[in-house]
Amino acid sequence: MTWISLNGLDLLFFKQEMELSLIGLQNAGKISLINVVATGGYSEDMIPTEGFNMRKVTKGNVTIKLWDLGGQPRFRSMWERYCRAVYYVVDAADPDLLSISRGELHDLLSKPSLSGIPLLVLGNKIDKPGALSKQVLTDEIGLKWITDRKVCCFIISLSHAFFVCLKCRFRLAI
Repeated sequence: MTWISLNGLDLLFFKQEMELSLIGLQNAGKISLINVVATGGYSEDMIPTEGFNMRKVTKGNVTIKLWDLGGQPRFRSMWERYCRAVYYVVDAADPDLLSISRGELHDLLSKPSLSGIPLLVLGNKIDKPGALSKQVLTDEIGLKWITDRKVCCFIISLSHAFFVCLKCRFRLAI
């Protein structure tokens, strides 16, 4: 007798929907990441998001609403409202903004409503001169001090379609 997992049947017959909110400082590459996921292509000519931007992407039976939450200072106070998990995009090639990025991330994670939710940090623009390695980025952002939740960090280059496989012990919040 063969047993079929109900989880497998769910994937075959039922649609799944999820929402991901990408946050990070301005020009980190959030909208570029959304466009690469949606179209498979990269463009240098991106207009920074003012406020919020949402794009629906369907791959097979899965539909994902990808939110780009503006990274300008006036929008950062609203990040908390849209996080079920924290997907934080960092410009790994701009060391001048790392201390601000670290401060914003740790401030966000200190919010009681976000206690214990998972954190995925994507260090973008690793193809640029002076980009930080994963280890240096992890140290500079202070990820080793975050012990109250699951934390993953990956480095990516959207312009060179370099993605590290995101199959780690980090579970996406649906």
